[in-house]
Amino acid sequence: MKIDLFCSGSKGNCCLIRSKSTQLVIDCGSTKKYLMDHFRMAEANIKDTDALLITHSHSDHISQIKLFDSIPTYSYCDLDVDHTIIEPGEVLEIGDFSIHVIALSHDASHTIGFVIYNDNEKLVYITDTGYIPNRQAKLLKDATYYIFESNHDMDALMKSNRPMFLKQRISSDVGHMNNVDASRWLCHLVSDETKEVVLAHISDDCNTPTLAKQVFLDTLSENNVPIQFSIEAMPQRTWHSFGNK
Repeated sequence: MKIDLFCSGSKGNCCLIRSKSTQLVIDCGSTKKYLMDHFRMAEANIKDTDALLITHSHSDHISQIKLFDSIPTYSYCDLDVDHTIIEPGEVLEIGDFSIHVIALSHDASHTIGFVIYNDNEKLVYITDTGYIPNRQAKLLKDATYYIFESNHDMDALMKSNRPMFLKQRISSDVGHMNNVDASRWLCHLVSDETKEVVLAHISDDCNTPTLAKQVFLDTLSENNVPIQFSIEAMPQRTWHSFGNK
């Protein structure tokens, strides 16, 4: 599979996933111009999308959903457009892809993530969750690619000028995963099968890509996990392309 992560964070979220004959899109946040420009630069056409997968209903994930009004849309949450309801534990077969729906914990009703298979490759897509239930570990292990939330540094969050209720919301079980929790999980999940880890949904003011990556590197070292894969930490509005071209 070829993966284009166009953006990830509070400014917008959109990920394009392609095989030889199938095109998926996860979320459609950001601005119309940003998405149209990046689809064009990726030599992709929105109209060729076989399925739009929505993680949850926050605006940074669905603001441009009308661009996909003729595309089959799947979500666990309610939307103001025609869509098919999917539930955690369900498996979708769409073209070349097998898509496993997983439950996440966020302050938007019915938030989900995805584990996507194509041939011998596996992508784990997890953002916008306060924690990951241990029962999901087996499904998440040994992926080829990870797009994984590493949202904030706890010290930076607590020292920020954000109101206390927002700090509590972000650091709660229905908020976002911090660098330490994300890194510990990834140390448990990665394996010889892993080719790339992308740290995503990084806060602009309570984290930095450099810090998120360093925490992950330190955690890998502390746990004697060999680094046999690429690591990217993504600023919010940065396009990153990876996978089989």
